[in-house]
Amino acid sequence: MSLTEFDSTLQRLGQVRFALLRLHKALLDGERVRYEQEYGRIRSNTEFFQLVLESEWFAWLRPISQFIVQIDEALSAKEPITLAQADELLVQTRQLMQPSQTGSTLEQNYYHAIQRDPDIAFIHAELANMLTVK
Repeated sequence: MSLTEFDSTLQRLGQVRFALLRLHKALLDGERVRYEQEYGRIRSNTEFFQLVLESEWFAWLRPISQFIVQIDEALSAKEPITLAQADELLVQTRQLMQPSQTGSTLEQNYYHAIQRDPDIAFIHAELANMLTVK
């Protein structure tokens, strides 16, 4: 492994993490709008946070939240992240963020969010591009 390859992979993982954060926020915002159309206005950020944590409506987004935390923990662990660990996180991102009309609940909801919201589609395209570049 060259230092350049390691640095490049770490930089890419950081960019993917940032794109995931942007995508997660856009997905949360979109789901909030849909939830409010169905159930009425969410009165506060605290109420919204509780819904995100506990409501079945937002459950499909939790694996994305948990995965972002996993990346953060790997990047800030006492033991420095290895190239293999960084590569594995990139592979896992590719597997997790796979929209599908017929897949898992996350894949289906993600697919529909991409269809509904051009911002989500754009961030998805950016993320997909980052994950195919080596």
